[in-house]
Amino acid sequence: MDPIVATPISESSNITDFVVTNRNGVKGLSEMGLKTLPKQYIQPVEERITVSNILPQESIPIIDMSNWDEQKVSESICDAAEKWGFFQIINHGVPIEVLENVQDATHRFFNLPAEEKRKFSKENSPSNSVRFGTSFSPEAEKALEWKDYLSMFYVSEDEASALWPSACKDQVLEYMRRSEPVIQRLLEALMKRINVKEINETKESLLMGSKRINLNYYPICPNPELTVGIGRHSDVSTLTILLQDDTGGLYVRGNNDSWVHVPPISGSLVINVGDALQIMSNGRYKSIEHRVVANGSKNRISVPIFVNPRPEDMIGPFPEVLAGGEKALYKQVLYSNYVRHFYKKPHDGKKTIEFAKI
Repeated sequence: MDPIVATPISESSNITDFVVTNRNGVKGLSEMGLKTLPKQYIQPVEERITVSNILPQESIPIIDMSNWDEQKVSESICDAAEKWGFFQIINHGVPIEVLENVQDATHRFFNLPAEEKRKFSKENSPSNSVRFGTSFSPEAEKALEWKDYLSMFYVSEDEASALWPSACKDQVLEYMRRSEPVIQRLLEALMKRINVKEINETKESLLMGSKRINLNYYPICPNPELTVGIGRHSDVSTLTILLQDDTGGLYVRGNNDSWVHVPPISGSLVINVGDALQIMSNGRYKSIEHRVVANGSKNRISVPIFVNPRPEDMIGPFPEVLAGGEKALYKQVLYSNYVRHFYKKPHDGKKTIEFAKI
């Protein structure tokens, strides 16, 4: 293969066109051997993370799921969801080879030539359910995020088999199948704490009526301290199940203005509460701000599964939560409207939740 020849793209508009408009992604930019970070990616000082606001002695809970049915496991899950909104699980039942295979598949997709990945861009994708893109919301952002992604909404096994990229679909589908019992068990435990005794058909739709999986790629970055991989935000999901590689870089909001690193643990999955569950639990479970830093020496990948209500569902505090006279903190909102509000602006911490507050 001929070596990649760097094209001079020093002009501001040329960089944006190369990365965003022409769908080369930030990976294409990184591979040009840049020595300095393009100004489009330089974040305001207040959005950067520094050593001074990291809490090295703090960590989110790590829960051993070996004995699913033990009461103490359920209690640990609920306590972590209430206090932290984030926790890691080990011995969860998803085989290590399944986790390794989906990571390999993620690298395989992003190592495809740009013209192959471009087939799944907004303009070219065979389905609205499959989307290759970069940053978060480039049209709305003043500073871009140092990340490319492939986003896939799960509609059915048949559609996924027909339309998802062949470089990764088999491994991704197997990972989603193997994760299903984990999601079910987590939600069962969380519901019991808030007096929802049974997840009936209606509750199942509200809690996990739709799913989306992202393959995220964070290439090596010049001047990583000046930008972000993902800006601070909370997820709009019910739950997010995250597989991260061994690079590190995920940070969770701690007390005040501090941040806590989520260290990679081989074979673990990171679980976090999303805004939808915060709303449905009337604030009992908290969705927490998190962010990803850029890395100057190593490419990083992550694979989150977002477990969501269906777009057409109305979400609000469950009646069981309010049965004791507790005042509702959130109104009923159409989930698709909530998600639309999230995506029409840059990442901005926890501000999306204000959309649902009474």
